[in-house]
Amino acid sequence: MSTRAGAGRNAGKATGKSTGKMLAVAGLCLAIGAGGIGVATGPVWADSDLPSESASPMRNVPGLAAPVAKAVELGVTPLDGATDVNPAALPSVKAVNGLVKDVRLEPEAGGDAVAGTLSADGSTWTAGDPLAFNTRYRYSFTIVDGAGRETKQERSFTTVGTANEADAAVYPFNGSTIGAGQPVEIVFSEPVLNKAAMEKAVKVKVSSGQAVAWRWYSDRRVRIRPDKFWAANSRITVDLKLFGVDFGNGMVGNSNVPVSFTVGPQRIAVVDDITKTMKVYFDGRLVKTAPVTLGGEDWLSPSGYAVIMEQERRSKFNAGSIGLKPGDKGYYPPLTVEYANRLTTSGVYVHQALESAWGAVGRFNVSHGCVGLLPADAQWFFSNMKTGDIVQTLNTGAAPVEPLEGFGDWNIPWAKYAQR
Repeated sequence: MSTRAGAGRNAGKATGKSTGKMLAVAGLCLAIGAGGIGVATGPVWADSDLPSESASPMRNVPGLAAPVAKAVELGVTPLDGATDVNPAALPSVKAVNGLVKDVRLEPEAGGDAVAGTLSADGSTWTAGDPLAFNTRYRYSFTIVDGAGRETKQERSFTTVGTANEADAAVYPFNGSTIGAGQPVEIVFSEPVLNKAAMEKAVKVKVSSGQAVAWRWYSDRRVRIRPDKFWAANSRITVDLKLFGVDFGNGMVGNSNVPVSFTVGPQRIAVVDDITKTMKVYFDGRLVKTAPVTLGGEDWLSPSGYAVIMEQERRSKFNAGSIGLKPGDKGYYPPLTVEYANRLTTSGVYVHQALESAWGAVGRFNVSHGCVGLLPADAQWFFSNMKTGDIVQTLNTGAAPVEPLEGFGDWNIPWAKYAQR
C-alpha cells in the first residue's frame, strides 16, 4: 500500500545494514604564528623561536620594535580525516583574529566544487549546499593573519556511505484524492530509534487546522490521524525533511520530499446488525438506505470503524484464505464476487451478495463476516464510495477491527492514540 516518497540529492537505496559510527562535527582549534601553526589548547607560539621579522610589518610576540599581531585561532568542520560525516552538516572554516580566503571544497575523485558564502567580515566561510553520500572531499583554504601573512591548509573527510542511507514511503500517494477516514502511513526503510526527533523532522500541515497525533506501531511504521475524520475538501501536506536526519544505528536520511493529497467529501456508511440496514451519509446528509446481510453466528462481522482499502469490480474469493478446507463447516469452493470493497486484510468486504443469499438480505445473516448487498445497491455503493471512505458496523457483538487489520485506527480513542 505504500510507495517510495522519493529520493533526494544523490540519494540511493539503502541496501546495507552496516552501522557507521557518526563522528561529531567538531571544530579543530589551531593557532598560526609567524607562518607556523600550533594547537590552541596550549600557547605554543609564546615559546617558539621565530624567524627573522625584517620583512614583516608586525610581530607575534611582545617587544619594543613593533605592535603585536594576535595569533589566529582556526575552527574547521569536519575534522581532518573524519569518516561517516553527515552530508547535511554543512562544512565551515572560521578564523578568529584573521581572514579566510580561496576556500575550495570538492570531491576528491572530481566533480563540481561545493558552493559557499563568506561572512561580511571575511572571517567565516560556510558551504551552501548539502554534500553527497559516500564521497571523499578535499578541502583547501588560505588564512590571513593580522600582519597580512598567509598560511595555506588542506584537509579531507568522507561522508556516510550509501549502505547507511535511509528513506521512507508514504501512503496515500502524492497528488491523490483520499477519503475522510484514510490515516497517513509512513514506512521507513530503517528502524527509527529517535522517534521524537523524527516527528519534528516530518512536518504535517492540514488546511482545515486539525491537530494530528502519531502512533508508532513499530520502529519502522507510523500512522497519523486527527481526532475526528479529515474535514471534507481539506488539503494535507506531509513534508518529509529526512536529509541528514539520524535514524540511529548509523543510518542517515537521504531525501527531502513533500507529499500532499486532497480530501474528498466526508462519506460514511453505517451498518446496523439489528435493523439489517446500511445508511450512507455524504457530508452528514443521508443519501442512501439499503438492506444488508452480515456474518452468521460462526463468522460475526467485526464491529466499529473500518476504511475501504481497495475496490475491485470482480474479486476472486477462496475459503482457504480464512483457513477453511473441503469438509469444514462453512467451506465454499472458489468463486468470484461482484463489486468488492475490501475492509480488512483478512478478507472482510462490502460486496454484492451471492444469488443464493439474496433472500436473506435485510432479514438474517449468512455471510462469513462480509456485508452483503443486493445487486443494484452493491453497484451504487461501488460507484459512489471510494478508498479511504468509512464503514461503521454496529451491534454485531464482535470485537472492532484491529488497527493493522486494515485501517482500524479510528477504533482507538483519541486520548490513547498517540504512542511511541
